[in-house]
Amino acid sequence: MTKLTWPQAVSWHLRRQHLDARLPRTRLPQLVSELCGLHAQVMSSAELTAVCRIEGLRREDIAKALWQDRKLIKTWAMRQTLHLLPVGEYGMWLNAFGLYNGMKKSPRWLAYFGVSQNELEAITEAVPQALGDKLLTRAELADEIVRLTGLASVHDKLRLGWGSLLKPACYKGYLCFGPNQGQHTQFAYPGPQGEIAGHSGAAVARKYLAAYGPATAQDFSRWLYGGTGSRVTREMLASLGDEIVGVDIEGAPAWMLRKHLRPALQNEPVRSVRLLPAFDQYVFAAGLRSARVLPGDFHARVYRNQGWFSPVLLVDGRMDGVWRFDQKGKRLVVTIEPFVALKTKVKRAAAEEAERVAAFMERELELNWV
Repeated sequence: MTKLTWPQAVSWHLRRQHLDARLPRTRLPQLVSELCGLHAQVMSSAELTAVCRIEGLRREDIAKALWQDRKLIKTWAMRQTLHLLPVGEYGMWLNAFGLYNGMKKSPRWLAYFGVSQNELEAITEAVPQALGDKLLTRAELADEIVRLTGLASVHDKLRLGWGSLLKPACYKGYLCFGPNQGQHTQFAYPGPQGEIAGHSGAAVARKYLAAYGPATAQDFSRWLYGGTGSRVTREMLASLGDEIVGVDIEGAPAWMLRKHLRPALQNEPVRSVRLLPAFDQYVFAAGLRSARVLPGDFHARVYRNQGWFSPVLLVDGRMDGVWRFDQKGKRLVVTIEPFVALKTKVKRAAAEEAERVAAFMERELELNWV
């Protein structure tokens, strides 16, 4: 088994996740594809994940890609959370979600939400008919589903913000998010790009390892399904056959694409400073091995309760602090809390990153260090 050092693995992760050098604005869809989507449970996090990796990105670039050019789609995806995905890869991801998050639910799940399996299937099949070519708010969609199915008892449940009764329709390609109507979420029918035929689990595993390898089967399961569905993810990895190779990272076994092994071994150390937002992919992917990229016992400062991940000051791949921002009128107040003493050049680079965030949000920067 080929041996890698942790510095080699970290530098490779930084390069594959575009944290070494920024891409031009025109390559936003490429970035979303190569990161396997942008986590968008909090939309500003998706935006700032892109800002960290794209030069001169503007807020309207993401809105244009979503609602005008239709190059991106917003939907429930990995770990049943909101993500932005490339429209051209939507079917591939739907196949992966359907393998585990499909229609068949456990008796416990059905009892918790107060529906039968037949009722859930009726709700799901009513969604595309309810939406048609219209944009509907959550309340309007609930009204229409009840009208079509006669299931008045599920009306209030369909309006719940987590969308549990709507996610099965999402995983069949029947539903995605549209632009908000004021403060109200709107839904749309994705159309034929939601078809899942012809896509394999191998394509998903290949895509994942291209961005996040070297990684373990447990890492993959945690990233895709939230830690469950490990049998499915093991089968996906196994289906790659000779395309993947096992490596030893200072005693920790992992998998990576065979074609990436030589470049990773020859990879030069990456020197970069970034202000990663909450829920950034780099932070999530490091979760089970976070001690390797933290300067001490700061895990609880980054990986907080109820699945919240703090915004992070990233220095050469290490999570050397946390940060936050507040919008106060025309000002963006950025506060950085380092975990360790920082060199002057690192603080200067972090200040430049804060300027980028302020420029993206069209605010004047006020920077504070704690």
